[in-house]
Amino acid sequence: MALIDIRTYPDKVLGRKAAGVEQIDARLQRVIEDMFETMYAAPGIGLAAPQIGLSKRLLVIDINSRSEGKEKYPPLVLINPEIAALEGEAESEEGCLSLPDFTAKVNRATRLFVKGVDREGKPLELDATGLLAIALQHEIDHLEGTLILDKASSIKRHFYKKKLAKKSR
Repeated sequence: MALIDIRTYPDKVLGRKAAGVEQIDARLQRVIEDMFETMYAAPGIGLAAPQIGLSKRLLVIDINSRSEGKEKYPPLVLINPEIAALEGEAESEEGCLSLPDFTAKVNRATRLFVKGVDREGKPLELDATGLLAIALQHEIDHLEGTLILDKASSIKRHFYKKKLAKKSR
């Protein structure tokens, strides 16, 4: 396993819609393991393939380190996810590994139904609420080329971009 550099804004891969995964093979299994290692080291609770420079519809999530409930979820690998349905709405404060030192209030569905396949290529359907629902929506947004920066107020976006420009001088 290896740590992979996490791409940060304004890297162009973060703004592109990711292509579907066509083949689940040993190479993809290594990428999945590296994604988990990278996510845990960051530390984070989710990571989408575009965040490591791979424009594919693949994500990993492990919310156990931040889960407030007693229920534990196994680490999740989701390939080619599709949101089948959304319910409710609530605002949550989110950060992102690809946007260091940035958080934004984002409106998210409180419950969602997602379909995809697991790391063995078996169909997977999830009915998610709470932190898992938020994490899934956040990571699926990455696969669509959307960041929480895109969902933030124009003022907050402006100040973050200005801060980045100042750092790069």
